[in-house]
Amino acid sequence: MSMGKVTKYLSVVAVLAAVAFSVTGCGSSTTGTGTAGVTVKIGIGAPLTQGATALGQGMVRGATLAIDDMNKSPEATKLGITFVGVQGDDQGDPKRGVTVANQFVGDPALVGVMGHLNSGVSIPGSAVYNRANVVMVSPASTNPQLTLAGLKNVFRVCTIDSVQGPAAADDAVADLGKKAVFVVDDGTPYGVGLADEFGKEFEAKGGKLLGREKTSDKDSDFKALVTKIKATNPDMVYYGGVYNAGALLSKQMKEGGVKVPMMGGDGLYDGEYIKLAGAANAEGDFATSVGLPLAQLPDGAKFTAAFKAKYPDAEIAAYDAYSYDAAMVIMKGVLVAADKVTAAKVTSTEGKQAIIAAVAATNYTGITGAIAFDDKGDTTNKAITLYTVKAGAWIPWTK
Repeated sequence: MSMGKVTKYLSVVAVLAAVAFSVTGCGSSTTGTGTAGVTVKIGIGAPLTQGATALGQGMVRGATLAIDDMNKSPEATKLGITFVGVQGDDQGDPKRGVTVANQFVGDPALVGVMGHLNSGVSIPGSAVYNRANVVMVSPASTNPQLTLAGLKNVFRVCTIDSVQGPAAADDAVADLGKKAVFVVDDGTPYGVGLADEFGKEFEAKGGKLLGREKTSDKDSDFKALVTKIKATNPDMVYYGGVYNAGALLSKQMKEGGVKVPMMGGDGLYDGEYIKLAGAANAEGDFATSVGLPLAQLPDGAKFTAAFKAKYPDAEIAAYDAYSYDAAMVIMKGVLVAADKVTAAKVTSTEGKQAIIAAVAATNYTGITGAIAFDDKGDTTNKAITLYTVKAGAWIPWTK
């Protein structure tokens, strides 16, 4: 993880002190330990108590692994910098997310945010971070609007829905042979945008859209919708949204006699989807997710081993590795900035601006592959993988 030869540094203080920090009103906690040298805080914004909590907790795990690794690195040790992760529970809600964002930027030692999961949270939160010169790197927000605002502090290590939606439509037509699909979204920026992109490409490829319905990500009763879907006789249902509501739609579809697969995006790609839908109902459903399977990545086995050592009772979720990389990108940016302005000044306005510039220039091979950003802050890695549920587990789909 070398960042090159560092020429300006502060000596490391030998006495370690535990650092505890909580974001008031966010049900937050702290990961990492601090030193009496330079403590730099990284916000971890994710749904932890409501919403897609399985994905949010995974984001915390991934970021924590990255922070642990960076704190043991010779680069951070030489500079006397200790990184501390600060959790902010945005609950997948835009208003709550803005509250978390304001509390993050209220801490002068916090220089970057690894988050958020939901595009509907990341988009308003990004403006708060921009005003405070705090870099934001999302591991999971895929709505194109996040980076189209032109904010220079905003980046993401995942690809976007204008790539993911069409990829799913191409798979549906060319590989799965689907000709007539009913489309549902959950009313969020993520769900609507993904469903829009899928629908446009599906029709462009010669498929027929039988209907389009908008729901809420809080909905749990889809019986009336299932009746409407059944009357159109689709050969697949496409759902733009996350697993907690999507799984219930799949379950109620199958129970209501709509015995066709459901397909969605990365928001469905979690083991909780299978648990909530029931393995028999979820069997044969599909989800696209960003990037390649961990097993196909050079450092995938290494990450899996480190993850299992620290979290033996947890399963790797869709964005654990992306959260590791997002946090690592921020911290590497801090080290570059410290070499320019000195470690003592990385939390100053000058230091935070230097961090943003360093992140923009990222050229790093992480767990998820090559990481670099275009002029909008989007990753240049556009890989998408199609998964299916087989025997109670998500596996990469093959012909």
